[in-house]
Amino acid sequence: MPYIEIGRENSGAVELYYEDHGEGTPVVLIHGFPLNGASFEKQLPPLLAAGFRVITYDRRGFGMSSKPSEGYNYDTFASDVKILMDKLDLREAALVGFSMGTGEVTRYLGTFGSERVSKAVLAGPLPPYLLKTDLNPLGVDQGVFTKIQEAILADRPAFFKDFFANFFNFDVLGGTLVSEEAVQMCWTVALNTSPIATYESVPAWLEDFRDDLMKFDVPTLIIQGVDDRILPIDATGRRLPALIKDSKLVEIKNGPHNVCWTHATEFNGALLDFLT
Repeated sequence: MPYIEIGRENSGAVELYYEDHGEGTPVVLIHGFPLNGASFEKQLPPLLAAGFRVITYDRRGFGMSSKPSEGYNYDTFASDVKILMDKLDLREAALVGFSMGTGEVTRYLGTFGSERVSKAVLAGPLPPYLLKTDLNPLGVDQGVFTKIQEAILADRPAFFKDFFANFFNFDVLGGTLVSEEAVQMCWTVALNTSPIATYESVPAWLEDFRDDLMKFDVPTLIIQGVDDRILPIDATGRRLPALIKDSKLVEIKNGPHNVCWTHATEFNGALLDFLT
């Protein structure tokens, strides 16, 4: 199993677990909260069949990567991506982020530029700026995030159960587009996330990405479910075309947050059309 060292904490190395498959133009898939790189299992086969080299990794604190006590902010997350990109010497890569992973894509391009990047994909996006303020009235109230952190501290497994119910809109799509077993799989993966990472990731969601978005200089695809309950489309995806040059928004009708799973055929079609 390959690992890349991204830092140290006290006596131990901090490492990212990654997987690197196929040949061709590289596509880096960056996962959402609170999952890992394996959550792209419905995207990996069609991307490989289309002739792409596909790289997934587990964010620090998640999956099989190290679980340090610090670094859960987007400046650090983006620096981790840069170490991965440089170590693997990826060029002309497509950066594809889902949910929390869209923050890495956005901060990476805003900080390090597009020297190694040819295209960007923001699926179920976190940007531009999630926190509601007087100057950002389309955002979400601070109290929502305070309650999330309180729920994580009170009973992390129970929080994940409720989270995934809305992640998939299970009350509407359960038994048709997503099974109970698929939700259970995600819950099991989430339990392996560091408790510190689970809690400390929440403030990172409130970072302001608007300046980063203005620096995008690569074609960008935005994909989002219209019925996204985790990151409402009016606060996120529908705001992005006005902020990103050369961008296109694809809205998936009846789609929940995780359209990568529930609407994989539609999602993969839009993704491959954009990448090829």
